[in-house]
Amino acid sequence: MDDENGRLFETEKGKGRKIHRVFATTVLVSIIWIWIYRATQQPPLAAVSGGRRWRWSWMGMFMAEVWFGVYWMLTQSVRWNPTYRRTFKQRLSLRYENQLPWVDIFVCTADPKIEPPMMVVSTVLSVMAYDYPPEKLAVYLSDDGGSELTFYALTQAAIFSKQWLPYCRNYKVEPRSPVAYFRSASHPSNTKHSHDYVIVKKLFEEMKNRIENVTKNGRVPDELHVEHEGFTEWDSFTSSRDHGAIVQILLDDNDDAEGHSLPKLVYLAREKRPDHFHNLKAGAMNALIRVSSKISNGPIILNVDCDMYSNSSDTVRDALCFFMDEEKGHDIAFVQYPQCFENVTKNEVYGGSMRVLREVDFHGLDGSGGPLYVGTGCFHRRDILLGKSFDNESRIKWKMENDHKETPKITIEEIKNLASCTFEIDTEWGKEMGLKYGCPVEDVITGLSIHCRGWKSVFYNPKREAFLGVAATTLDQTLVQHKRWSEGDLLILISKYSPAWYGLGKVNPGLIMGYLIYCLWSPSSVPTLYYSIVPSLCLLKGVPLFPSVTSGWFLPFAYIIVSITAFDCLEFLRSGGTTRGWWNDRRIWLYKRTSSYLFALLDTILGSDLSFVISSKVMDSEVQERFEKEMMEFGGSSPLSTTVATLSMLNLVCFLGFVMKWVLMDTVTRGVCYETMAIHVVLCGALVALNVPLYLALFVRKDKGKIPDSVTVKSVILALFISTVFYFL
Repeated sequence: MDDENGRLFETEKGKGRKIHRVFATTVLVSIIWIWIYRATQQPPLAAVSGGRRWRWSWMGMFMAEVWFGVYWMLTQSVRWNPTYRRTFKQRLSLRYENQLPWVDIFVCTADPKIEPPMMVVSTVLSVMAYDYPPEKLAVYLSDDGGSELTFYALTQAAIFSKQWLPYCRNYKVEPRSPVAYFRSASHPSNTKHSHDYVIVKKLFEEMKNRIENVTKNGRVPDELHVEHEGFTEWDSFTSSRDHGAIVQILLDDNDDAEGHSLPKLVYLAREKRPDHFHNLKAGAMNALIRVSSKISNGPIILNVDCDMYSNSSDTVRDALCFFMDEEKGHDIAFVQYPQCFENVTKNEVYGGSMRVLREVDFHGLDGSGGPLYVGTGCFHRRDILLGKSFDNESRIKWKMENDHKETPKITIEEIKNLASCTFEIDTEWGKEMGLKYGCPVEDVITGLSIHCRGWKSVFYNPKREAFLGVAATTLDQTLVQHKRWSEGDLLILISKYSPAWYGLGKVNPGLIMGYLIYCLWSPSSVPTLYYSIVPSLCLLKGVPLFPSVTSGWFLPFAYIIVSITAFDCLEFLRSGGTTRGWWNDRRIWLYKRTSSYLFALLDTILGSDLSFVISSKVMDSEVQERFEKEMMEFGGSSPLSTTVATLSMLNLVCFLGFVMKWVLMDTVTRGVCYETMAIHVVLCGALVALNVPLYLALFVRKDKGKIPDSVTVKSVILALFISTVFYFL
């Protein structure tokens, strides 16, 4: 009886909220005391030589600490009311098994060179094999590279799916990405299973070899074109940036090897012309929404990146528990799953797991009205993506409306028109319909507009990760990726869609604060840069910017340093990380704030052309070996790496300069120095300790992952120049 009438999902509030609120209050009091100290204890001009210049240093510290305090308050919005969800799939099956809605799945790829076709089709096969009625699934591959290599791989996947899906169904395979499964699965002991395993693995290896051979050659041989009539589309193909729309339905009302239905499988390469801006991934998604509406028209849409394969066959049913709950499902617009990564090392050398964001931030956002839409691993209601606002008529009666309405039959040429580069002219696409245009993080701005139309979203973080992707494997990839994200978030902040005013009065204030955490990533680079440089230079100069240890004003600074560090570490460990992983995460946090976010801010201010950067999913064997050993990969020279190296050298020069002066001091002078410069020593010493791997890459390592000699020379010269100039001011 409980299963027949019970809720399809439950919501639980996080534990320990009261304790955290008490702790947060003590931190806030300490922050206010620090502000009071800066405002009232400014040293007289005659206190040090060049007093007026150092007065400005004091004021800079004050402004940086005000920023840090305000930003910390924003971060508490996602820690104030964390929310956790639990689904009941068996109740969904009992009540709705015969009325389950159609689900359209969008997989996006853009470049076969950095997103290998074998990886792409493995993701496609993983979502085709969901534990869901296959006749109600339609899978669309959007190939924004318009590559015949990717199309060839998809034709081979369509053939292999006839054996792969029955194997997954019969033996409850997890994960259902064949690449991931055969990489980790052991040979079954059961005779029947073992026999089928050998057959399917042989077919998989044959498919993999065919795809990889074609990919290696860089073209599909003419003799293979006869395997599918779709290859004729490339007869008039010009380039990846200049071609007509290509739509090929590879599977439609087909059966697998056991006579069960197969999901629909569609290949789409939208039209691209040099004189029409294609609006990046948002444009690809909008073309998918239109094309799918004429082929399957599923009321639920899932979009995943090509490197985020399905790791759990229950994911679709879990998501539907939220949409189809009779009491609470009517105002849910989208269900966002976390981004998880299979290649992150134990101690997360690049902080790639985004552990705290996944385990803390998004649960907190869920408690304020819903998480951000992050562009992958997200289920949407189609009508809401098309611009529907929330009202009292928004409740869907799934049992009455889930009789799927057949879409009117139209020709492939008519479908191609929906994917043409001129279709959206003088329409609301990219404005009020579909994903929004004009921002590198089109997913975030689209989610914000949905929230502002009255809808809520849900964050679901199951024990078994729903999707697994590939994290950055070099420092440069990490920094470039975060530069794009922070640049896009800053553009949202200064646009008409800024949560600061666009969301005012429309969404929960806590959710506005949550959005602002990410929108203010770039501006946070300035106070972080200041705090990373000026206290170190003052340590070298011997000019105190902090109270002495014998002063009562020292206490709030000491409390902030100790408590925030301890809390940050505990939060990371409770999220499943290691102590060394937390230390690595702090290092990457510093590098991002002083390079990625800084350059994102400068590019935005200077009006630089923003490009959509796709992270490569390919790395050579040497890079892979160093990554597995958790050796940081610095690689080539770039403004980002030069900035990071210069700042690290500056801190090292200041710290060593102070140590040399300390050694030459008499006992009395050392005591005075200890009292007045203690916080300086702690800050500069911590920065030096964080940068130890970078110093090794500068001066010790000999492998190809070391910092290039040109960067070493520039960083050393710049650091010595800056410290010398400030020392003699």
